[in-house]
Amino acid sequence: MKKKINRNYFENKYWKKYDNLVGIDEVGRGSWAGPIVVAGCIFPKWYTNNELKDSKKLSIKKRKELFESIKKDALGYHIVFIDASEVDKLNPKQASIKGMKMVFEQILPKPDFALIDGETINGLENKSLTIIEGDNKSISIAAASILAKVTRDNYMTSIDKKYLGYDFAKHKGYGTLLHLQNLKNKGPIRNFHRFSYRPIQNILHFMKEKD
Repeated sequence: MKKKINRNYFENKYWKKYDNLVGIDEVGRGSWAGPIVVAGCIFPKWYTNNELKDSKKLSIKKRKELFESIKKDALGYHIVFIDASEVDKLNPKQASIKGMKMVFEQILPKPDFALIDGETINGLENKSLTIIEGDNKSISIAAASILAKVTRDNYMTSIDKKYLGYDFAKHKGYGTLLHLQNLKNKGPIRNFHRFSYRPIQNILHFMKEKD
């Protein structure tokens, strides 16, 4: 029998000490194009919702439903975009950390403590806990992952109309065969594709040789 995960464990532990506990997560780090999106969510003390879990484990329909309920139930939430050129400049890990720090500093109400998915942030060591696979172990991080995922997917769908022929609404910028074929046909988009990523470098090399 599969052991049930208590996704309120960390919240219940730290709500004993703190009122405003923020969960922080990012999506889009592995994408070849578009932004990394980082979100934070603060729930009322002792809040629970058994449907909240890692956004990747949810259907599109369920993610959208939970996206609306999170925004309604949260004391506060905040979402930031780190664009492709910034990801190229910093590298994906440091871009994610920058976004997480921005969320902690900008979200209201001001957080007392952070639960962060997988990253340690300089300057917040005494105000945060790093949780590996936190999006499936903490409802606050799970909520942040859903906010970030739905926001990014919506953005990539909207950008599909601007960059015709790239099918961003389908692959959301990730490294699919369809995206690879689009790139071979049309080439990468400056300041939207991540030119520091090896697959994009390979495409540039391919196009140079083709010419």
